[in-house]
Amino acid sequence: MSFKKTAVLSLAALGFAANAADIKIGVAEALSGGAAQYGVAIRNGFELAAAEINAAGGVNGDQLVLVVADEQGKKEEAINVFKKLVFQDRVLMVFGPTLSNSAQAGHPIAQAGKTVAFGTSTTADGITAIGDYVFRNSVTEADVLPETIKVAVKNAGIKKVAVMYGNDDVFTKSGYDNFKKALEDLKIPVTTTETFAKGDVDFKAQLTKIKASGADAIVLSALLAEGAPIMVQARQLGLNVPVIGGNGMNSTKVFDLAKGQSDNLYVGSPWSASNATPENTKFIKAYTEKYKVAPDQFAAQSYDALHIAAQALKTVKLSGNLPADRTALRDALPNVKWTGATGAFQFRRATDKAGKPAGYDAQQTPIVSVTKGTEFVITK
Repeated sequence: MSFKKTAVLSLAALGFAANAADIKIGVAEALSGGAAQYGVAIRNGFELAAAEINAAGGVNGDQLVLVVADEQGKKEEAINVFKKLVFQDRVLMVFGPTLSNSAQAGHPIAQAGKTVAFGTSTTADGITAIGDYVFRNSVTEADVLPETIKVAVKNAGIKKVAVMYGNDDVFTKSGYDNFKKALEDLKIPVTTTETFAKGDVDFKAQLTKIKASGADAIVLSALLAEGAPIMVQARQLGLNVPVIGGNGMNSTKVFDLAKGQSDNLYVGSPWSASNATPENTKFIKAYTEKYKVAPDQFAAQSYDALHIAAQALKTVKLSGNLPADRTALRDALPNVKWTGATGAFQFRRATDKAGKPAGYDAQQTPIVSVTKGTEFVITK
């Protein structure tokens, strides 16, 4: 789908046409390809939040207009999309992209253009080290994974684990690094470490080794495209141990893709469908009514992200001078505190490789859930 066509569809969906007082917000997500199972839900979350904000009078009387582009979950496409949104479409800020791999490619474009890049699903280490215009409300794997392991160990009596990870992706490699450190800190022995690559479909050799190693659980850093088949093939081999997954496994799509073999998957996230706060209940009801499908973590995080940006924008007097307005938004964002579908949120300053202040990470408490049937059930 072309950029132009996608943007027009988005405006039409929100029920208004662009005019001089509109605030253009870029949305760069994977709407096609393997990562679309995350990207479409993310776009939906943004559109739901934009419709709510605009119906309530917008931001200081101005309407939000989403300029949506498909970055296809590819690094080179993320670069093209970020260049277009920042320099041609001249949006105030850019949300996205969907995957950490793409963020490592696209976010330097926004940083160079002194334009906020705001990730809602990127959890790999180092993303916000890119620069001081880079934000995210997705909680890092470094913050979530140790808690996920602790809860799984406590609930499932795990003594030793096998580790499996994708070794050709920034996100899954970062997940592996964080899993490895957490297991070392918790003094949990690793029986074997197995790897795979994007596009692999047969994991029986690795899983046979894992079964022979006598592991009590599989610690898995994977995206759904590989993670769901790994779960199915493990069960086919009689390997019915718990699976401890990262952010990439935390989607209701796992129930479709793992074909009834998705029980006993532990994941951590600030969001859970079972978390019955007023804000989350309202979000789930509105999302389900609009899209006729239940939301996932990624929809919840994008929904909250636009509300966070709107809170910052309410404190900014937009001048029409785009470089000045972009910087003013950057300066306002770190002060936002917001309670939404994902709970209480605030930003935390990140540092770059030299230890100097850089972008901003999420400061939130993760909730650990385990799959039963077709539900993520909160467990402690």
